[in-house]
Amino acid sequence: MNVLIKAARIIDANNKALHFKKRDILIKNGIIDTIATKITPKGKTQIVDFKNLHISVGWFDSSISFGEPGFEERETISNGLLTATKSGFTDIVLNPNSYPVPDSSSDIVFLKNAAKGHATNLYPLGTLTVKSEGRGLAELYDMKNAGAVGFYDYKRPIGNSNLLKIALQYAQSFDGLVHSFPLDAQIAGKGVVNEGEVSTKMGLKGIPALAEELQIARDLFILEYTGGKLHIPTLSTAKSVKLISEAKKKGLDISCSVALHNLYFNDEDLGEFETDFKLMPPLRTKEDTKALLKGVIGGTIDFITSDHTPMNIEEKRVEFDKATYGTIGLESAFGTLNQLFDLETTISLLTKGRERYQLKTPIIKKGEKACFTLFDPEKKYTFYQNHISSTSKNSVFLKKALKGEVYGVIGNNQVLI
Repeated sequence: MNVLIKAARIIDANNKALHFKKRDILIKNGIIDTIATKITPKGKTQIVDFKNLHISVGWFDSSISFGEPGFEERETISNGLLTATKSGFTDIVLNPNSYPVPDSSSDIVFLKNAAKGHATNLYPLGTLTVKSEGRGLAELYDMKNAGAVGFYDYKRPIGNSNLLKIALQYAQSFDGLVHSFPLDAQIAGKGVVNEGEVSTKMGLKGIPALAEELQIARDLFILEYTGGKLHIPTLSTAKSVKLISEAKKKGLDISCSVALHNLYFNDEDLGEFETDFKLMPPLRTKEDTKALLKGVIGGTIDFITSDHTPMNIEEKRVEFDKATYGTIGLESAFGTLNQLFDLETTISLLTKGRERYQLKTPIIKKGEKACFTLFDPEKKYTFYQNHISSTSKNSVFLKKALKGEVYGVIGNNQVLI
């Protein structure tokens, strides 16, 4: 199949020869054949031509949940990958947020097989412990060989310090990436929102920032003792950013991410007890949000994630205390990021992070596989349910003004626009 992309402005800061240049791109059988100012199509060729067309290498998200197996009513793998594709993502890391959780090599093989044939690639995380129960390590080495790109008891803190120590020591033998969710469960208690003035006014139990920061401090002490590779997903407080910065200065092999909604909202947005805003980690203060944004710009925070977490209506249409944590975020990710940062920074944030998971970042170059996201960075719109492709509709971004429309992707020799 031949595909000709017409007059696309290329956004690729790593390629100075093409960055911000407008070019035609000819793709033959999934491989970039020609990049030129003007290309005349020959023979049967699919023409891709959109208003204000921009392209970049395909986007990456390090924290995505679906539902299958076990929670197909939330999201299937097939529709989840289609949603990622429509949202501009060509590569996603799938959280072990299903039932049963993937804690063996056969589970990883199932997930990879279920994802075959899609334009978007799925890279599964295996659990760190058996059934994510925090007692004994899962089959880490076997899962790595089966295709797991890391190990994570999704949103479940590792309460046993010695278990984390052993995991980091053991995973070094095969270059495994250990994830540790930043929460001290005992300090968090039965809290459901950030502890502070807003939680007091609302009469809701709070989760103090200390619950996150103390866990991160512990993890970093253990990492310094053991060595190894540690990733701390979705941190949310100013002091957490400082702790990570200090650890990096020491030379520790540590990375971290932040959920996009923790950059866009703060706890003052909780006003109407809207359960879509029940999130983990919770929305923190304006000061925390500012510190997180600085952490992203300064490079302390390695990458941003949508932390896409579908939940069906029965899990959200209840009292705030009883609602399940989580929001979807794939469909609104570009429009939100593009509001917070300039275009070059936005695309950089959407395309970085693969190397941490030992994945290759695509290149816009003749002879390379075509892996593109196509978009218009200028279109402004209000985000409504008709913009949602996910089976679940639990989005904190509903009715928000966003900027930037995704046209689709080209990946795995498929054009989905």
